[in-house]
Amino acid sequence: MDSYTKTIEYLYNRLPVFHHVGGAAYKPGLDNSIRLMNGLNNPQNDYRTIHIAGTNGKGSVSHFLSAILQKSGYRVGLYTSPHLIDFAERIRVNGQMIEQQYVVDFVAQHKDLFSEIEPSFFEATMAMAFQYFADCHVDVAIIEVGLGGRLDSTNIIYPDLSVITNISFDHIEFLGDTLEKIAFEKAGIIKSNTPVVIGEMHPETRPVFEKKALQENAAIYFAEEKFAALFNKYQDGKMYIQTSDNKLFVVGLNGKYQLKNIVTTLTAIEQLRTLNYNIPDEALKQGLEHVVELTGLQGRWQELQQNPMVVCDTGHNVGGIRYVTEQLKAQEYKTLRIIIGMVNDKDVSAVLALLPVKAQYYFTQAKIPRALPAEEMMLQAQSYGLNGMAYKTVEQAITTAINDADSDDFVFIGGSNFVVGEALAYWKMNK
Repeated sequence: MDSYTKTIEYLYNRLPVFHHVGGAAYKPGLDNSIRLMNGLNNPQNDYRTIHIAGTNGKGSVSHFLSAILQKSGYRVGLYTSPHLIDFAERIRVNGQMIEQQYVVDFVAQHKDLFSEIEPSFFEATMAMAFQYFADCHVDVAIIEVGLGGRLDSTNIIYPDLSVITNISFDHIEFLGDTLEKIAFEKAGIIKSNTPVVIGEMHPETRPVFEKKALQENAAIYFAEEKFAALFNKYQDGKMYIQTSDNKLFVVGLNGKYQLKNIVTTLTAIEQLRTLNYNIPDEALKQGLEHVVELTGLQGRWQELQQNPMVVCDTGHNVGGIRYVTEQLKAQEYKTLRIIIGMVNDKDVSAVLALLPVKAQYYFTQAKIPRALPAEEMMLQAQSYGLNGMAYKTVEQAITTAINDADSDDFVFIGGSNFVVGEALAYWKMNK
């Protein structure tokens, strides 16, 4: 086993990993983050930051902003989670993943600090990212919230701009069981005298954001009131859209649900320009079109092959799956085949209720402790009229579905970041 693999295993085994084990790894509060950053002499203060929270869409918006700022000539750090294939996806500079040797050296140098503070996996990874960005002399770092906002470990930064993409039900055991409670947690990233962009609002959440913004004397901008984006067509694997101010854009991420994320991104860019970021119109266009190549983003309505068409998407909660099912309705196919697996702390029943009945299902499970057993999901799905078989591994589900499919079928893979991650790894190895 090489030193990088050993280091990642140390991080997974020594420190609690929320994405693998769930609630047992959740450490709300900022004490550990503050102690870690003090131990590193607060590298997060060496560069400008943009802070992004939200139930869905924060990954796409983070990557759009990174791509646009890169094309504008900025050196951009990008911190996101979870990764799909390789841990290093979480920490990038101008789209390049953190070097494996840096990960090894950082953990080796700071094991005493980790032993003293006992941070979570996410806290330790965040500390690594903040130090890496300082060492790489980034101009600006885009920091995606891990979970929630108010008590998330990233909420120690003082950003130029805060962005909250949207609010829907997810992690209700930590964030609350109403949209207002969840919005309160997300609104925790709104900082004093710092503008905030709200991507998507509900009647229940708007007053929560407005109250917090008023308390912090923070200018608040609702993206839906600034822009609208209309779908035009798909062509050559890209999406063509028109905005309400009559601008045409080619977008490198497919899926009509991206229209909301684009509107959020455009509003954020407008605010960054008022903060003296130099963002030419051409950089905006190029960033939207080439977001995948510039940032390495994967798993957003990503086409893996044709004949049969195979698409994966990381939507994994009620809000995300609702967008996915709308997108599936727009496809043409003879038979729809859905490979799906979820983790056991999501609202599985609510997701199953959204899925199309007219489809052949391949229920599966990722190789993590949190995975809902495929057999259990299959039994639950039957009560919603969803028919199919259970498969112990994602690879088995994929190979069976592809073998079953005719060239004019449509195969969708999703339900969990981990299922999509294993599918991407399978395609990397076998296609």
